[in-house]
Order: sequence, then structure tokens, then C-alpha cells
Amino acid sequence: MKMSDTTAKITEKDLRSVYRRWLLAGQTGWNYERMQGLCYCYAMMPVLRKLYKDEEDLKKATKLHLQFFNTEPDVAHLILGANVAIEEAQGLEAEEAVTAIKTGLMGPLAGIGDTIFGVITSTVFGSIAAYMALNGSSAGIWIWLAWSVARWFIRWEFTKLGYNQGTKLVTVMGGKLQSITEAASILGLTVIGALIPTVVTPSVPIVFQSGDVTMEVQGILDQIMPSLVPAIMVFFVYWLLGRKKMTSTKAIWILLALSIILGALGVLA
Repeated sequence: MKMSDTTAKITEKDLRSVYRRWLLAGQTGWNYERMQGLCYCYAMMPVLRKLYKDEEDLKKATKLHLQFFNTEPDVAHLILGANVAIEEAQGLEAEEAVTAIKTGLMGPLAGIGDTIFGVITSTVFGSIAAYMALNGSSAGIWIWLAWSVARWFIRWEFTKLGYNQGTKLVTVMGGKLQSITEAASILGLTVIGALIPTVVTPSVPIVFQSGDVTMEVQGILDQIMPSLVPAIMVFFVYWLLGRKKMTSTKAIWILLALSIILGALGVLA
């Protein structure tokens, strides 16, 4: 049986087709049975049609890529690029290698991608943009848009990197990605910590008075630790989100209720 068209070579145009398809439709076909499997197959179709001219071979390759797949969308380009390189080199003979790369990389890369792209960078750039918007600066929206566009270029570089490295992706990038993740985590914690007292600004307006002596509770708290109340609120939300069956929506409603009650009682302002 003809495994692949050995005269067909993957060009940059083919690689860009895979990149664009995943960029635009990487999450649109998500389902609970195979999650991103349908999207992954859709992204690979330009390459599969070029490599497998025999209809039966194309069907077999298509079924292979309809298998379960789920990882962070940005780093998925690394797997797609590597997959394209293996298909080009070995055709259907690489069925086991393709499956092994997808199942072996999607878990570790999901953790790395979620940390860097899903949490840290989005939180950092989003917080900075929101803070500038709250202060009346339109630069905030441009910062967020610039980061969103930058991710498109990063995704394309990931696609090329995955294609160029092929099966060497695991050994070549493993240690580097771990170091990048740790550095990004430290940066993210530092930035978020600095943003807490500037974005979260509750205060305690209670004032005790005895004769000519006046004691402001907020002043005492500032002497103990500046921005103590915002820090306590953030830790409270962090604690809430760690409880079983607690969701971010429930935490927001709890904060709203506490804010209304404590504000009405004059405890917080």
C-alpha cells in the first residue's frame, strides 16, 4: 500500500495553513468526548491531503487525528509542527510515533502553557491594562491588544520550531521550557503583588474618640502594615477559591454581599 507521496514536500505555505486553522478554530469544535480532537484534525487536513493521495490512506490518517487531544492552544502549535514533520518523513508508518508525541506532550505542555499564557501573562497584561483604564488612560486597551497580536507571532514561531525539531522536541525543549515557566511564575507573582494595593483599595473609616483624643483605625492599620486590608481581602479570596465546590462566580457574589453589608455598617469604605 502506498503510505505517502514521497514527492510531496511540506512548504511554508502548507505550514501556515496548519497554523491559521488552529489559530482560528483551535477551540471551536471542542467537545466532551474528544475535546480538541476534531479541531486538531481540521488543522492537519491541508498536510494530510497533500501527503496522502490514496483515499484509503487519507481516511486512515484522518481517523488517527480525530483521536482525543487536549492541551493549551498556544503551545499546541509545537505539537502540530512536530506532527507535520513526522508525517512528511514517514507517512502512515509513523502512526505510533504520532500518537506517542500527541499523548506524551499534550499533558506537560498544557501545564506549561496554562501557567505562562493562561494565567501569568494574561493576568499581568490584563491587570496593567485595567489599572491604566481605571485611571483614564486609553493606553490600557492598546497594551492588551498588542499582547494579543504578539501571541499570534509566538504561535507561528512555535509551529516552525515544532516542525524544525520534529521528534527532538521533547529532549531539546524540555529543560528550557521548565526554566521559562519558573522565571515567568516569579515575574507574575511580583507584578500581581505590586498591583494589589493599587487596584484593591478598601479602607476602614471607623474613628474612635475619647474626649480630645481621636484614633483612626485605618491609620493604626497603616502603621502595622501599609495596604493591610487589601492584602487580607486578596488572601480571603485565595482561601475561598481553595474550598470544595467553590467557584470564581460564587466568590464574586460573596465579596459583593460582604462589601454591601460591611459598607452599610460603616466597617469598610
